[in-house]
Amino acid sequence: MEFLSDSVVLSRMQFALTALFHMLWPVLTTGMGIYLVIVEGLWLKTRNPDYYLHARFWAKFYILNFGIGVATGIPMEFQFGTNWAPFSEAVGNFFGSVIGFEASWAFMLEAAFLGIMLFGWERVNPTIHYLATILVAVGANLSTLWILTANSWMQTPAGGEMVNGKFIVSDYFQAILNPFMVNSVLHMFFATLETSLFVIGGISAWYIIQRRHQAFFSQSLKIALAAAIAVAPLQIYIGHLSGEQVYHYQPTKLAAMEAQWESSPAGQPADWSLVAIPNEKAQKNDWEITVPNALGYILEFKKNLSEPVRGLKEWKPEDRPHMVGLIYYAFRTMIAIGFFFAGLMLLSTLQWLRGKLSAENITQQRWLMWAWVFAAPLGYIAVDSGWIVRCVGRQPWTLYGQIRTVDAASRLPASNVLVSLTSFAIVYSFLFIAVLYFGSRIIRRGPNLDLPVPGVEITKPAVDTTPGEFVPDERPIEAQQ
Repeated sequence: MEFLSDSVVLSRMQFALTALFHMLWPVLTTGMGIYLVIVEGLWLKTRNPDYYLHARFWAKFYILNFGIGVATGIPMEFQFGTNWAPFSEAVGNFFGSVIGFEASWAFMLEAAFLGIMLFGWERVNPTIHYLATILVAVGANLSTLWILTANSWMQTPAGGEMVNGKFIVSDYFQAILNPFMVNSVLHMFFATLETSLFVIGGISAWYIIQRRHQAFFSQSLKIALAAAIAVAPLQIYIGHLSGEQVYHYQPTKLAAMEAQWESSPAGQPADWSLVAIPNEKAQKNDWEITVPNALGYILEFKKNLSEPVRGLKEWKPEDRPHMVGLIYYAFRTMIAIGFFFAGLMLLSTLQWLRGKLSAENITQQRWLMWAWVFAAPLGYIAVDSGWIVRCVGRQPWTLYGQIRTVDAASRLPASNVLVSLTSFAIVYSFLFIAVLYFGSRIIRRGPNLDLPVPGVEITKPAVDTTPGEFVPDERPIEAQQ
């Protein structure tokens, strides 16, 4: 196990662990923040108490994910100073400021109004509370903007040049608006929203299967489904645009994503590998199933390629990504989940149009509800798979084409990094178990449908009411059961 004595490899493993684990939590907060804006807005517009109760229930998952996201995000960023100090010194005048924007513009905004969103329901005006919810959602999604801006710049550095080992920015806006930036931000934005929608839908489907609050959760499922009708196909399209950019700007990554060892010249069709067993030592695929002439249609919607697809053999081993099998299957996992979401959305929409998702009929759709439950964790897998493709496929560069990973790492004793890596693994395992416990407890308890709703007076019959008279209970139907 030679890697245990290589501090660079251990630092990469540590950053991979902390980044992939951290990514699980803001994925839900950024997407669910938008969902909370939707349901609270519907409550203010319609004054339907059910929407208010949805906002109160789903906000519990928001705060759980927010807390773990903060606890795991700060150690991840500290590593730029501990394990990746040469990289930070070389690019800090741009990269550091963008990470600073994420903390000051995004995290501070989200944290500042989170207390009002969670505890201000009966303490502030409903319009002020709604504004706080909107600002929390804006802050959460600004994090996506700045983090993806920083990472996109690492993929396609722009706006300056390396001078004496340091990146000197000549055009700050060009650096921010680097070639990967727009599509990367959009792809991650829709990924977080799509993941959140299918988590909400999956939890709602579980309640429906258990025959608990069917009317209440059929409502949240249909809200998630309505949003997914737009989000699922858009995410596939934005993902295609991101793949086109890899084709033009990062040919080594594309070759690894497709396990393409031999080059395909421009002006000719190219086969697409559906599944394969890449063999890096032999520089070939030991086994594969290909779709003839499909690669051109995937990359450019036409049979013949306008540009060549260069094979991995065109680069020396030290100048191309390793772990080709990981990149290849992580990419296909992400794609498969994206199409599964789109298919589930389409099937659910058809059932909705047929009236099968009404509160009276939805319990009969057990197979569809189980499909939603199955879909709930898949978004997390797709997001982490995408980040594996994005970052492992960028190797051997930290700043693509400018700074090699081996030169970006701090010169630390391997034993020190191994201790910190092991410590992170233990602590994060504990945190993961804690999240599962508290999340499952929220689900087991379910929504509190007896919460007082602002503006709705719940009147109970008095002791001395005249026989035959009654005072109507104005609570939602679910709360009266």
